[in-house]
Amino acid sequence: MIQAASKRMSLDEFLEWYPDGYGRFELHEGVVVEIQPTGTHERVAGEFATELGIKIRRLQLPYFIPRQCIIKPIDSDNSGFIPDVAVLDGNTLDAEPMWKKRSTITKGETVRLLIEVVSTNWQDDYLTKLAEYEKLGIPEYWIVDYLGLGGRRYIGNPKQPTISVYQLVDDEYIFSQFRENDRIESPTFPELNLTAEQVLRVGQ
Repeated sequence: MIQAASKRMSLDEFLEWYPDGYGRFELHEGVVVEIQPTGTHERVAGEFATELGIKIRRLQLPYFIPRQCIIKPIDSDNSGFIPDVAVLDGNTLDAEPMWKKRSTITKGETVRLLIEVVSTNWQDDYLTKLAEYEKLGIPEYWIVDYLGLGGRRYIGNPKQPTISVYQLVDDEYIFSQFRENDRIESPTFPELNLTAEQVLRVGQ
């Protein structure tokens, strides 16, 4: 990611500034950052979005996957994150004050699942976003580290491609990790029949 603007902004200023139809940007503590994912990164995210979208349609769940949305941290007015994949509960959107105008989520109960695909700035996914999503009360969060970039304390030694699934239990995340032929276990999508290898090989 690269810094996209020199002036520090509040989230409201960022949303007013955000150029419609051009680029992807996040706000990190008042600093606007442009996201420049690789094609492989986008393909891995797309594989997950496709698989989950199929499950949502087949099971007739009240969920949907927006093309893009911004997640506002619970205790900050100068940050906003754009997950690679977000599964939202359509039944809860009426309680979201910023959704209709700004495609922005402020309540954890609106989100069923978030997925971040790891890039070179892996600390954002394993540290910053994990902590903020936990505080917001988002029930399930996946970190898809298809290149094994994360720190050894997060994915082990030797480092290898890993999918970490965080589940909120008593307001804290507990996690499971999946590699190679492990079947990914999702609390939100228990019927998901997908191995880590099926998705991780797309990024290799």
